[in-house]
Amino acid sequence: MDISRVRRLVKEGSWIVTGQAAVVLGALVLVRVLTDYLEPAQYGQLALGLTVAGLVNQVVMGGVTAGIGRFYTIAAEKDDLPGYRHASRQLMGYATAVVVLIALVLIAGLLWLGYSQWVGLAAAALVLSVLSGYNASLSGIQNAARQRAVVAFHGGLDAWLKILLAIGVMLWLGSSSAAAVLGYALSSLLVTGSQLFFLRRLIGPQGGKRQSSANWRHQMWAYSWPFSIWGVFSWAQQASDRWALQAFATTQEVGMYAVVFQLGYAPIGLVTGMAMTFLGPILYQRSGSATDHTRNASVHRIAWRITFIGLLVTALVFVLTFLLHEWIFHMLVAAKYRVVSYLLPWVVLAGGIFAAGQMLSLKLMSEMKSTVMIAAKIGTAILGVSLNIFGAAQFGLEGVVAALVCFSGIYFLWMAWLAQHPPASVNHHLRTS
Repeated sequence: MDISRVRRLVKEGSWIVTGQAAVVLGALVLVRVLTDYLEPAQYGQLALGLTVAGLVNQVVMGGVTAGIGRFYTIAAEKDDLPGYRHASRQLMGYATAVVVLIALVLIAGLLWLGYSQWVGLAAAALVLSVLSGYNASLSGIQNAARQRAVVAFHGGLDAWLKILLAIGVMLWLGSSSAAAVLGYALSSLLVTGSQLFFLRRLIGPQGGKRQSSANWRHQMWAYSWPFSIWGVFSWAQQASDRWALQAFATTQEVGMYAVVFQLGYAPIGLVTGMAMTFLGPILYQRSGSATDHTRNASVHRIAWRITFIGLLVTALVFVLTFLLHEWIFHMLVAAKYRVVSYLLPWVVLAGGIFAAGQMLSLKLMSEMKSTVMIAAKIGTAILGVSLNIFGAAQFGLEGVVAALVCFSGIYFLWMAWLAQHPPASVNHHLRTS
């Protein structure tokens, strides 16, 4: 056994656990604070407004961020970080221009349709989406470089700054969904500034020799565009639960659902993010350019073992929340939201199953096979939208939660089918297709 390697992994894992623990704790405290300041209807408006930021992050920023994070290790191996940095800046510049265009069209549309009361919330959400995209991109580079302490620091910093700045802005401007989102945006701005400082230490100052920036840009975009394509559908699935409830129920029920989602689904998503943050760079380094069968086979084994562990943990947490959901809501949310606590274990179950599917998608990404997931991502997203609409129309809040569980199960099964083949057979299929 390589003792030095084990020590390095333990050190990296400790930083990730510390950082994600701060993020999870901050997210839970944020729910408690916002439920004290906002009425359920206002919380519902916040949830709806954040879907705008989600659209930009999924469709515009998300794909570019994925490519930037994936190609850092390849550029480092080829000793061309200046070219990589230049290409990354260009891609982020193009993405920002697209977001500005979307913002102009959206705000003009809201004013034309007479929804001027939504303009402030939409504008704040779009600013948040841009800053969050830059933050995620910079964090992806640091994580790919295995700068775990830097990633952990900024993750925890953002989680707690959101609380302080959201409270500060609401005390200043009054309690509203727009004020809360503006506080989020200010937090992302400060964290992004700090990220840029640490990035200069990692890659170096601007300038330097660029070998093939145009080639890096082409490679990163070729890897990234599937994320943007299925991002449209993934966003539709993730936002349709809230908008379906808005259409068939009330904004108050949207707020109730958002609280259950944030306590049950979001923490598992954060834990999954922790696992992927830790494992992603390791799997990427093991697979390299994904042309070596032995390296790919190692990634295959690791990913499946982690997936099985995740499913076992999900089952355990489901049982615990089934027994303790009333106590959890008593501790973490204001009294006016506690009537929906019985839905918590089912949302936890959905989050855990979806997280297992995401782990398998990381395996495919490490093997440079983002394109094979297009049909699965789009197909399950369309099904998820349909289930959300049907569930909200027929059964309200309970129907949307049931739709979330069904969607997560189908997504996991499809990803498992794609990832079950040994890497060699998948590679052969891609070469002959």
